[in-house]
Amino acid sequence: MSGLTSQPSMGAVCMALEQTSLGTGIRYEDIQALNSYWSQVRLLYSCFEANVRSSDSSVFEHEMPGGQYTNLMVRLPTLLSLIIYSHSVPLQFQASQLGLGEQWNVIKQKYIEANELCGNIIKVTPSSKVVGDFAQWLTSNNFSKKDVLERADQLDFPSSVVEFFQGYLGQPVGGFPEPLRTMIIRDKPRIDGRPGATMAPLDFKKIKAELRAKFGKHITDTDVTSYVMYPKVFEEYQGFIEKYGDLSVVPTRYFLGRPDIGEEMHISIEKGKTLIIRLMAVGPVVEGKSQRDVWFEVNGEVRAVSVEDNSSAVETISREKATSDPGSVGAPMSGVVVEVRVKEGQEIKKGDPVCGMFWLF
Repeated sequence: MSGLTSQPSMGAVCMALEQTSLGTGIRYEDIQALNSYWSQVRLLYSCFEANVRSSDSSVFEHEMPGGQYTNLMVRLPTLLSLIIYSHSVPLQFQASQLGLGEQWNVIKQKYIEANELCGNIIKVTPSSKVVGDFAQWLTSNNFSKKDVLERADQLDFPSSVVEFFQGYLGQPVGGFPEPLRTMIIRDKPRIDGRPGATMAPLDFKKIKAELRAKFGKHITDTDVTSYVMYPKVFEEYQGFIEKYGDLSVVPTRYFLGRPDIGEEMHISIEKGKTLIIRLMAVGPVVEGKSQRDVWFEVNGEVRAVSVEDNSSAVETISREKATSDPGSVGAPMSGVVVEVRVKEGQEIKKGDPVCGMFWLF
């Protein structure tokens, strides 16, 4: 997993230092054994590769962190990976999901402008996400740095950008650029010190009791701190576990892709207890539903399971697109309307909220 946008390989570093006083003493045979192991592991995740084939020296220009450029994170059923995924989705993959994949070179240029607008900040999760969201927003709206500086008080910025300028991520070195900060946050609250210094006290015992009442007595102190930091992600994780169980025991090969008919899987669910599962048959899609029955043999006994198949019933829906005509309101980024705040015939003024959106970053 080294090289390209990541750090140099351990083997290269060790060999470069071998004939100097800084030699590591790590045996070449041990390095090769590790290389062989991780080469096989990487093949399992090849479908998530960003298709980067060589080093890109433009990093000296756009300063995009390697992990953000081609992060190989997969949405595994663990809370940690859910947290990392939600805060460091690779920008190249994200751009393609937003329909901006063919404008990747433009996004890299806009990343430079977005960073300058933020005050040339240190870019690491989550500040790098702010710059990335900003860059995609600039690209999708065809805005320049000059456009933002001239019209910031009239534009609807991504929530991550607004929260950054409010001060929720702390104070950047050199402070926030003004008057841009004031123009972006407008009448929203601002934090001018360390965000944690003004936080209200938390009753961890009370939160733990509430989580246990909602999710069960298995909730630990670690779960409580996870919930406090990432409440939405934690609840999503608990919902996943409740629906599918602990899939961390499933071998990667079978988590990422279904087994072949007749293929046998050995899954250790606890010490000394192994399930031997064989896929026997996959039934047709149930009429009127996105479901199909799947037959397994579990430790010699036949079981049928009804599973969701979201790819079986794909609907193509055409949505009316916003125009420049009066009364037509376009969203600045792809998203989902979650709340409509006005009624038909209601008079609105410039700056009035029309609807609530969940942005698909």
